Amino acid sequence: MTHLVTTQWKKNVQFESDNPSGKSVMIDLGEDNGGKGDGLRPKALMLTALAGCSGVDITPMLEKMKVEIDDFKIVIEGHLTEEHPKYYHLVTVDYHFYGTDLNETKINRAVDLSVDKYCGVMEMFRRFAEVKVKSHFHIK
Repeated sequence: MTHLVTTQWKKNVQFESDNPSGKSVMIDLGEDNGGKGDGLRPKALMLTALAGCSGVDITPMLEKMKVEIDDFKIVIEGHLTEEHPKYYHLVTVDYHFYGTDLNETKINRAVDLSVDKYCGVMEMFRRFAEVKVKSHFHIK
């Protein structure tokens, strides 16, 4: 299986990139780097892909496990090297689950399965960065 993505230059340092889904995203740099800030930053977009990949693993697993949550968010912080080419050498992934009666054992199992087995983006990150993962439970 392959994925084909086409990225078209729009102006200055702004690009529009499509996706096999048929949707597109604008990519741009911030004003401090010659852009206008009218799109997502390329490196941060990688963190978004990591969160999305893991999130779409976890939510169906929780549903199959009959685990109810009120809300769920993933907060990822990528730490860049100081020298060029700058890349993420350390990434922290914090999973936040909200609800009144959270089954922490099952939720942790779903997170572990995503992190260790199913999320291909997570595996790609592990090839170049240290990845630290933590789950947080917020009981209402």
